[in-house]
Amino acid sequence: MGYWDRYPHLVGIHLPVPLLHGPMLYLYVLFSLRSDQRFTWENFLHFLPAVGCYLYMMPYFFSYSAERKALLNAGLIDDYSTFIIVALFSFFISGIGYSVASYRLLNRYRDLTDQNFAYRESIDLNWLKFFIWGIGLIFVLAAIVSIPTEAMGIDFGFNADPIFYSAIILFIFFLGYSGIRHQSIFSADVSENSQIVEPKTTGEYKRSGLKEEDALVYHQRLSKMMKTQKPYLEPKLTLGTLAEELDISANHLSQIINQYEEKNFYDYVNGYRVDEFKERVLKPENRNYNILSVAYDSGFNSKSSFNQVFKKITGQTPSQYLAKAKD
Repeated sequence: MGYWDRYPHLVGIHLPVPLLHGPMLYLYVLFSLRSDQRFTWENFLHFLPAVGCYLYMMPYFFSYSAERKALLNAGLIDDYSTFIIVALFSFFISGIGYSVASYRLLNRYRDLTDQNFAYRESIDLNWLKFFIWGIGLIFVLAAIVSIPTEAMGIDFGFNADPIFYSAIILFIFFLGYSGIRHQSIFSADVSENSQIVEPKTTGEYKRSGLKEEDALVYHQRLSKMMKTQKPYLEPKLTLGTLAEELDISANHLSQIINQYEEKNFYDYVNGYRVDEFKERVLKPENRNYNILSVAYDSGFNSKSSFNQVFKKITGQTPSQYLAKAKD
């Protein structure tokens, strides 16, 4: 569009901006996970590469004339040519690296929710996982096209910039829309006194302070409560709520479930819900109810989670199970 020719002093001012994409993505994921997250000085460290680029370019911004900037933009002088190539590689390393880091952060989030919640509706961030994949793919494709073009002088015969920029804009709209609809797991669903338990390894449990004889007693109490009081019928049951009913810390309850049931909290509770469904669906008085109604009465609160959990535990769909049970 000849924009740089009309305003040569703006040439290069956008160059370090791609170094902000990765950090912004990572911090967006981080802050989407917790509504109580606060911005700290450590978060600013992610922006140092972009700041460093701007500092390095200060002589160019304030010392070069408009004519010299126009010549540099046209490729007629080699000033900053090495810096541009290094910056180009840095863009892709940053974008792809932060995409991987964001994806790992989401996996940790999944472990955290499974350890504390017996449901996933309204706290599922699969949309953000797809977004991370998309951003990572954009950076990979940009690297495949841009590095040979800029660093090796290969001409593909077309300008791919509009394609990449359009894709990024669409992803940003998708991100904003999904982020607005997303409800944090640390918002209305969790009481102020609830404790969120981080997933732990077997070695970490050895230092928990819970004696084995006490753990066995609590495990027996837990099993009795699940069979008699059926707390799993509450669709939004949390580890903290169940721990309060047992008069035990959430950390110790999590340890008991992980060690003695060899499951996380999500799988443990939903196992009881599946058994409850199996029992209810075959009762004569429930013949007039559809499968989903019985699933809701069993503690599930969505069709998707019910089908997914049932297939994972039984190896068959609810319809397949019901057809075999009636044979």
